[in-house]
Amino acid sequence: MDPIVIIAIIVLLIIAAIVITISSLCIVPQGSTWVIERLGKYATTWGAGLHIKTPVLERVARKISMKEQVADFEPQSVITKDNVTMNVDSVVYFQVIDPKALTYGVERPIAAIENLCATTLRNIIGSMTLDETLVGRETINAETIKVLDEATNKWGIDITRVEVQNITPPLSIQEAMEKQMKAEREKRAVILAAEGEKQSAITRAEGEKESAILRADAIREERIRTAQGEAEAIAAVAEAQARAIEMINRVQPSKEYLQIRSMEAAEKMADGQATKIVVPSNLQDVAGLATLFKETVR
Repeated sequence: MDPIVIIAIIVLLIIAAIVITISSLCIVPQGSTWVIERLGKYATTWGAGLHIKTPVLERVARKISMKEQVADFEPQSVITKDNVTMNVDSVVYFQVIDPKALTYGVERPIAAIENLCATTLRNIIGSMTLDETLVGRETINAETIKVLDEATNKWGIDITRVEVQNITPPLSIQEAMEKQMKAEREKRAVILAAEGEKQSAITRAEGEKESAILRADAIREERIRTAQGEAEAIAAVAEAQARAIEMINRVQPSKEYLQIRSMEAAEKMADGQATKIVVPSNLQDVAGLATLFKETVR
């Protein structure tokens, strides 16, 4: 055989070996998993890193992402317990936990989850009224994730979260709800206004009551102080008179002085316009009365 042909064959074989070797090298990226089959049967699961695949005998059956994924489904038409048709828009968060079960357990996992989610939502919302559906999103989410998680575990999928994004009732129901909300707002506004007026009236009444109490206390205090002043004045006058009498008794006034004081007293008594004064004919008798008064005080 020609040496040139032999060299060409060797070169071709080397190139073929290099190509096969290179094609047998597989690099699995981070966050991914490859399912490997050998002769049509499951062989192993490759994680992230460099792997060598046996040419012809082995093949990559499926490349699976191990990251958490989001499936946003089209709005589903559902009917409530009180026969109201509405559209429900849901989002499902899931993560693959078993690549082998996912590869050989379900053909189209996203479509399967979507159909299962739609069926579950119809069953859950079908047992609820419209009002319960509108305020019970947390309940719907919890029930949906429970059913989906039980069904998808055998597929190697873990449902981490289910969110009902929008619940859209018919237009007529929306208009009725808007009218009801408007009426409720107006009702609350009237109640708040009435409560404000009531509180204002109570505050005014309490203020007037406190003001009346303060006025009464002021009048009472004024009267008490006036009475105390008058009592002190009377006591002071009485004390002054007692001292004056005592001083008169000490000095032993003469009869003439007592007569003069009696006349001064009579003069003061005569100041009034309608006062009548009876003067004894003998002023000495008056002096005698004054002397008797002096003896009595002693």
